Amino acid sequence: MNFFVARPFAVPSESMEGTLRPGDRLLVNQLAYDFGRHVQRGDVVVFDGIGSFLPYASEPPPAQRFLAGFGLSSGADSVYVKRVIGIGGDRITCSGSDGRIKVNGVPLDESEYLYPGDAPSTAGFDVVVPAGKLWVMGDHRSDSRDSRDHLGEPGGGFVPEDKVIGRADWVVFPIGRWTSLDRPSGFAAVEGTGGHGGQR
Repeated sequence: MNFFVARPFAVPSESMEGTLRPGDRLLVNQLAYDFGRHVQRGDVVVFDGIGSFLPYASEPPPAQRFLAGFGLSSGADSVYVKRVIGIGGDRITCSGSDGRIKVNGVPLDESEYLYPGDAPSTAGFDVVVPAGKLWVMGDHRSDSRDSRDHLGEPGGGFVPEDKVIGRADWVVFPIGRWTSLDRPSGFAAVEGTGGHGGQR
């Protein structure tokens, strides 16, 4: 149960550079997907990786979940921040040769957020995102363990939507990095191509 509309979160690693830096403090909107709203492609989300990125981990005890609801226990060992590339019903492909990622056959322009010098992906893949799940990747692709790395594990690298804690809307610290985390314009090209098939 969440007790706050917005909650602070500290970025733990380099996987989202250059959008986010280790130690950045984010303001996470925990109501962004309430009232029937879904996660959208391009959103930066904070999620609990138990059952997807940590397929063999167990749920924390009730007392720890209770404290986390008040922000008194971070659960940092199982919490991740990544960008959503695909939503339920999407087919996400990468040939591995040119590194370009396609969403439902449409090449995705990632120039706005991809870490300078990184290819979108050096590994090829072809997946269809199940209903109610997400395909997520870090912006610093060469330094990110994301959905690609969990393809052969239980859950296939897909993150359940109900494991999303919230949408990262702002970098609020350090003060000099105060900025909003808007959805990149490159995702407009794949709007209306499918997705959210069968999601509730």
